[in-house]
Amino acid sequence: MSCGANHDAKTQSPERDWVLRKPDWLKVKLATNPAYANVRATIGKGALNTVCEEANCPNINECWSAGTATFMILGEICTRACAFCAVTSGKPFALDPREPGKVAEAVEKLGIKFAVITSVDRDDLDDLGAEAFAETVEAVRARNPECEVEVLIPDFQGRPEALQRIIDSGALVLGFNMEVVESLYPDVRFKHTYQGSLNVLRTLAELKQPWQTVKTAAMAGIGETDDEMYRLLDDIRATGTEAVAIGQYLRPTKKHRPIDRFVTPDTFAKWKEYADSIGFIHAVAGPLVRSSYRAERILENVDRRTPVSS
Repeated sequence: MSCGANHDAKTQSPERDWVLRKPDWLKVKLATNPAYANVRATIGKGALNTVCEEANCPNINECWSAGTATFMILGEICTRACAFCAVTSGKPFALDPREPGKVAEAVEKLGIKFAVITSVDRDDLDDLGAEAFAETVEAVRARNPECEVEVLIPDFQGRPEALQRIIDSGALVLGFNMEVVESLYPDVRFKHTYQGSLNVLRTLAELKQPWQTVKTAAMAGIGETDDEMYRLLDDIRATGTEAVAIGQYLRPTKKHRPIDRFVTPDTFAKWKEYADSIGFIHAVAGPLVRSSYRAERILENVDRRTPVSS
C-alpha cells in the first residue's frame, strides 16, 4: 500500500509487514552511553518495570541515554489483551506495597525532573489499582518536590471516583490514550469502547484542576484512513483534552495485528498542523512519536502556576 492511501487492512497478508523493510524514517540509531547504563542498572536494582522495555519502544536507546524512562507500575501482567500491545496479558500477581517508594527512589537516583508513570490494567482489583497508582505519584512528588509527573492511566472502567483519585494525586499531566480511530475499536481494543474512552477524557477534563492538562495519544498505520484520523482529533478536542500525540504503529510480534501502512512524515506533519488549528495547546506527530516520548517538552506550554484554557 502506498503511504497516505486508504486501505482495508483485512485484504493484506498477515505476514506482509513482517518481511517488508522499514522506510528510512523509521530506522533508529542504536547508541548507548553511561546514562543508558545507569538507567538500566537503577531499574534492575529496584526490580522495576518500564514501558520502554515491555512495549518494545523504538526510542528506548535515545530516552535511556538521556537519563529518562517511563515507569510501568501495578505489575507487568495486564488483565486485557489489546491486539497491538506487547505487554503480557493474563492473571496478575499481588501488588508490591513497596513499589511507590521504589519508584520515588529511582526518580531521585536518576535525577529525573519530569517523570512519566503508566500501568497495566488491573480489572482484578476492587479499585482497579487507582489507589496504588495515586500513591506512587504522591511518593514521587514527596521525595522529589522539583519533579513534575505525567501519568498515563488505564480507563479504570470509567469510574469517576478512580479518576478523581488520580487527579488528586497532583500529577501535572493526566494521560489516557485513545490509541485508534472509532472503526478499529471492536477488533483492536479489548474491553474498551470508543465512546467510553472519550468519556474518560471528558471526565478528566471536567474534574481536573485548572493547572492540570489532559493528554491522549493515537497510533497510525494500523488500519485507519486519513479522514478517520481527522475525525478522531475532532472528537478528542471536543472532550476538553488539550494535548495529543500521534505515532506510527509497529507490530511487536507476528501474533499481533499487522501493520496496514507506513505513514509518511508529511502526513504526520499535516495531522499536527490540523491539531494545532483546532486548539490543542500541545500536539506532536511523527513516525517515532509515542505518548511518553520526550514528554517533558509539554513543559514548554504547561506549568502548574498557569491555568490551562480548554
